Amino acid sequence: MKYINKLGSTKRKIYFSLVKQKLRIKNAFYQNKKHTYLFILSPPFSGSTLLNEIISSSNNVSCNNNIGLREGQHLPETKDILFTPDRWEPNKIIDWSEIHEIWRAYWDNSKSVFLEKSPPNICRAKNIENEFSEAKFICLVRNPYAQVEGKMRRYNTGVKEAALLSIKYLQFQRKNYKELNNVLLIKYEDLTENPNNIKEQIISFINELNDINININITAHNSRNEKRMKITNLNDEKIAKIKKEDLTNINSIFMKEKELLEFFGYSLIKL
Repeated sequence: MKYINKLGSTKRKIYFSLVKQKLRIKNAFYQNKKHTYLFILSPPFSGSTLLNEIISSSNNVSCNNNIGLREGQHLPETKDILFTPDRWEPNKIIDWSEIHEIWRAYWDNSKSVFLEKSPPNICRAKNIENEFSEAKFICLVRNPYAQVEGKMRRYNTGVKEAALLSIKYLQFQRKNYKELNNVLLIKYEDLTENPNNIKEQIISFINELNDINININITAHNSRNEKRMKITNLNDEKIAKIKKEDLTNINSIFMKEKELLEFFGYSLIKL
């Protein structure tokens, strides 16, 4: 799998084409099997790849993209539709029936749970719910200070822009949690500090996930740049990297949204 992640775009297209060819034959034998659509709704840098890996450890799960960031928006046929400069625009027009058909070609019909996670899904989850019957959603959130640090470090985003985006993401997630019909809210901190408890919550949410493994070595990108590591809360390490003046700027924005932070159990960092 590590070799696949390093392939260039042309070879990745060949890889995905082979995946589809293999599934086309297999899926013909399971056309009438009932499936649950499971969408991980998560802002960037909040642990969604980690959660995807954990859920994908179940023998009952098929992820529509099992390499790299494991996002359905990065498939060859969806990249020019979903992974666009306006992907964070809530009113972006998307033909979800077309996306459904594309993703379906990458899901294994022999599995009972179809998994997808692409961060921009958080701003159009209701549209997804309308397209995918009986869809279920896991809303994942993370301490916004740690989320901001990831945005600044990985993309060189300015501190105020990163803080405003973090607030925007939390607003989307609060809306999703309140409005979606089948939703489970998970905090990154609980996932990493008490994975057994989160495992039980996930199993209660979707019984078919009763064999997920929380003891696997995770390959998701992390701030330590370790290729494989146990489930670990990296928040303190990340927040410690934020300069004091940047914390002041972050707080100037977060202070106006204290109620939103408190809704998810977060608070301002005192300087």
